[in-house]
Amino acid sequence: MLLLLPPAKSLDYESALPEPVLAARAGLKPAATAPHYAAQAAELIATLRTKSVADVAELMDLSEDLAKLNVKRYKAWSTRATERNSRPAMWAFNGDVYDGLRASTLNDAEIAWAQKHVLMLSGLYGVLRPLDRLQPYRLEMGTSLATERGGSLYAWWGDTVAAHLNKLQAREREPVVVNLASQEYFKVTQAKVGREKVLRARVVDCVFEDWKDGNWKIISFFAKRARGMMARHAIEQRAETPEALVDFHADGYRHAVRASEPDRLVFPRRQARPAANGSPPRTIASEFHRNLHDPRREPRDSRPTRP
Repeated sequence: MLLLLPPAKSLDYESALPEPVLAARAGLKPAATAPHYAAQAAELIATLRTKSVADVAELMDLSEDLAKLNVKRYKAWSTRATERNSRPAMWAFNGDVYDGLRASTLNDAEIAWAQKHVLMLSGLYGVLRPLDRLQPYRLEMGTSLATERGGSLYAWWGDTVAAHLNKLQAREREPVVVNLASQEYFKVTQAKVGREKVLRARVVDCVFEDWKDGNWKIISFFAKRARGMMARHAIEQRAETPEALVDFHADGYRHAVRASEPDRLVFPRRQARPAANGSPPRTIASEFHRNLHDPRREPRDSRPTRP
């Protein structure tokens, strides 16, 4: 079973790497790995280097300062990724999903398992493993970057990512892909040849819902973090089947059997209850931040039910 994560716009090349990754860099354990599609990334970088600051700002809807930063990144990008100019991908991405994942606290065995089962989709690199060397960049999958293959990155990548997933699971009797990415990124796995999808695996979606204004809603900020927490759960449990995901319970989210389908696992949570001592009720956000750094603490909410 493979788990697919999105990348993150924000990058972290400053914080300390965890001991297992540092040991790998010192040659005491398997070192950081090279992205499978570094050559294709280099071709995209060559295209991006032809763009001015104004071009990049318009293409990616960025401020002038962010456009300047990324033009600088494209110029600095090297076909030779090293310890000095790169960082293992799972520790370079720094967004909501990765806040939930807490990769800095993974141990040796968990990192080794993740390297085989967790993949990050990328507009520049196509697909990345946790230890793949990532150089700073910005290129979202939905960017309309014209190349020799068409006017979008979906045209550029074609069926490459789907075929890569097939290859990784070629020996699996029942290949499964768990989608923890956004639709923008997951779309790159859905290429077709004629009317047939290239990806052969069963696809399982994990949906995280919050009760708000009388309805169950997917709130992006919370759902992204929950996807990271689900990836963490899968890594810790060495999950090999979708059934191993249903016992996930973190920050108030619980599996709802009646709301779920075999390929769509729904995890709802309700607003936290008011405190008995008369203090202000805990909001979903406050409950999240209270428990984020202490996974041993169970939320006070009862198991949510779907109407």
